[in-house]
Amino acid sequence: MTANASAQNSLEHSLVEEGQIEILRMAAQCFMTRGFASTSIDDVARRLGSTKGRIYHFFASKADLFFAVAEVGMEFNYAAIDASLKKEAPAIERLRDMAFAHCMSMIETQAYQHSVWQGVEIHLRGSTTPEQRERLNALIESRERYSALFKTVMEEAVRDGHIRYRDPSIARQLMFMALNSPIFWYKPRPGETAQDRRRIAQQCTDYALAGLGDPAAAERPNA
Repeated sequence: MTANASAQNSLEHSLVEEGQIEILRMAAQCFMTRGFASTSIDDVARRLGSTKGRIYHFFASKADLFFAVAEVGMEFNYAAIDASLKKEAPAIERLRDMAFAHCMSMIETQAYQHSVWQGVEIHLRGSTTPEQRERLNALIESRERYSALFKTVMEEAVRDGHIRYRDPSIARQLMFMALNSPIFWYKPRPGETAQDRRRIAQQCTDYALAGLGDPAAAERPNA
């Protein structure tokens, strides 16, 4: 097992019931490669090497399974930044650590995070049932609460004079665009190490924070 798989496995076992882990993992891969609309329970069952009945034992429908994947994706993110958020340190240091941890989550739980992104897209299109809309609203609210954690630390770092920006909402959106980007382009390479992934996340983090005026991010040499 690679370090990447080991990190994801540890998170899954801390957040998901044992019988659901493999189902959610395979479903996340299917939703990432085929998209929600083109993925069927049959597709997940084939990837799982099991029957549809095993999936339906835990999940009532494809939508139920999809939302579970996306919700676990958000739980991964909260877990990733928890230690940094609670750290006794200046705001700028907490922000750097939170941004890096978030980007690592995008890499290490990429398939789950792709479902979070798809959930946002589905929410924006609005073509859902009332039950789906309720789950989507909860997902969006979870993302907003998560974003608000960064907002609080960013505002403190501004007051401390360590970063600067004109519009806080735009600044936060642009920061997350950089930090979230591995969802779309990251692919594990043969022989890749945990340090390689940390280097990728650090470059994304530096790029995001340099845009906020963090001098340490702008001056860090390329590794």
